[in-house]
Amino acid sequence: MSLLLTNRAKAQTATLTAPVGWLTASPGLVRAGLNPTLKWNITYPSTVIDYVDIVPPAIVKPLQKLDYQIRVLGAGVTTSNSDGSNLAFVPTEAVFSFNGGTYNRIFYGTNSSVNPSTVVASGTATAGQTLRFGGRYYYTGGWSTLYASSTGTNNVRTLVNGDFPPTTYPLATAPTLENFIKPYLDASGRVSIGPMDVIVFMELTHTDAQNTQQGYDCQDMVLLVTFKPKN
Repeated sequence: MSLLLTNRAKAQTATLTAPVGWLTASPGLVRAGLNPTLKWNITYPSTVIDYVDIVPPAIVKPLQKLDYQIRVLGAGVTTSNSDGSNLAFVPTEAVFSFNGGTYNRIFYGTNSSVNPSTVVASGTATAGQTLRFGGRYYYTGGWSTLYASSTGTNNVRTLVNGDFPPTTYPLATAPTLENFIKPYLDASGRVSIGPMDVIVFMELTHTDAQNTQQGYDCQDMVLLVTFKPKN
C-alpha cells in the first residue's frame, strides 16, 4: 500500500477516466519458497482540480496552459399566469469574461434555442488567467439585473463532478428541476459531469436573500466548461 501511494502518478497530459498501469515480475518463474521481485506503476485519472483553481463562487483560474470550450446546457427563466398556466421560457443571455476583460455575449435566446453540443466560446488560457461568467434575462421590454462572477453575489456558482447543486434544498427531487439538468445529476443528487469539466449554475430571478425559496434553483442559465491540457 505504501508503495502505491509513493508511486501515485501526477496529472498527465492525457485525460484519463479510469486508473491504468503496469505490473512486472522478475523472474517470471520461481521455485517454491522463493519470492519474485514485483514492480508496478499506476496512473490515476486526471481531474479538473489538478489543472484549475476554482475561486468561489464562480471564478476559474487555470494552473497551466489549457484549451477550453464552453457550452450552454439550458436556459430556465420562465413566465406564467398566476395559476401556473401558459408557462413559457424567457429570452436569456449568457456572458463570458476572459482574463479580466469585458463581459461579452456568448448566448442569447430561450431554452428551445439551446444545443448542448454547440461550442459557444473557446480559446486557450495560460496559468493565472481567469474565466468569469454571467447572465441576465429580457422581459417586458427591459433587462434584469446582470449577475456575474465579479458582482460579489452567489447567484453564479462553479461546481465540479461530485458536488451538490448550490441550493438549500435537494435540487434533484425539487418540483422545479428542469429536464435539461437531469442528465447532469446522479442518483444521489450530486453533479455528474466529466473529470475535466466545470459546470456553471446561475440564479437570475432571485437574490441571495431569497435562497431558501423554491424559485432559487440556480437553473436560469447553466453552462458547461471543458478543459484540455495544451501540448
